[in-house]
Amino acid sequence: MGMLGVNDALIGTYRHATSKNANKTQGTETNFADQLKKTGETADGSTVDTYMEYLKSKYGNVRIQSVGKDQESLDRIGKSMSGSDVVIAPNILEQMANIPAKAAYYEQKIDYFFHTIIPRETAFCAAQGLVFEPCGVVVHEDGTVTYICGCSDSPERIAEVNAINKAKREKEAAQRKANIERGREAEEERERQIEMVYRQKSMAEFLARYTGYTGKSAYAAVPELMGFAVTAYDYNILKAGGNSGEEGYTPP
Repeated sequence: MGMLGVNDALIGTYRHATSKNANKTQGTETNFADQLKKTGETADGSTVDTYMEYLKSKYGNVRIQSVGKDQESLDRIGKSMSGSDVVIAPNILEQMANIPAKAAYYEQKIDYFFHTIIPRETAFCAAQGLVFEPCGVVVHEDGTVTYICGCSDSPERIAEVNAINKAKREKEAAQRKANIERGREAEEERERQIEMVYRQKSMAEFLARYTGYTGKSAYAAVPELMGFAVTAYDYNILKAGGNSGEEGYTPP
């Protein structure tokens, strides 16, 4: 059978398959039938090439590539997508090009992403203050279909979150500064207390050492009484016959 005969057979079968899904794939039958007729008339190029050209005219960004179903593979292909990409495994594309029922089935799956998921999820995310970000559709070697998409914060939400985080960081910085200042003040107070204790101990040792000459106790326990303690010490020296020569001296 020649190329034209093959194409005529495919057109008839394709019309039969797509008529069952007319509400889902409206416009597909005529377009692909036209492509097949054109191929038959020119008799150059395969059915797969013709079908590929048809898919590109319908969806735009169409690639032939096998993509794994693991998360790493999906993340990698998702990063290369612009929002309306269709990636089809080579074996599936061949089936779609040669089996109209397969073409109708997978095109329905692809159309569902563009005509249903994108509008629905865009509205849903918008209601949550988010932005829906579609990537595209992947048809895997085993015939399963993966829709790659996600959501992100809106510019307004991003600005709001950034403002909240900035205020939080500033508050934490102010709290750390206040804690450092309180720690410095506490350290200074601790050093002051240590110095006071040291002065008290030194004064006590000094007075204890010198009052031994008179046999009398004349020292104070706190620095505030230091002046009185020294005066009392002088007075004891005078009473014991000190060098002042003034008997009956009364301390001020």
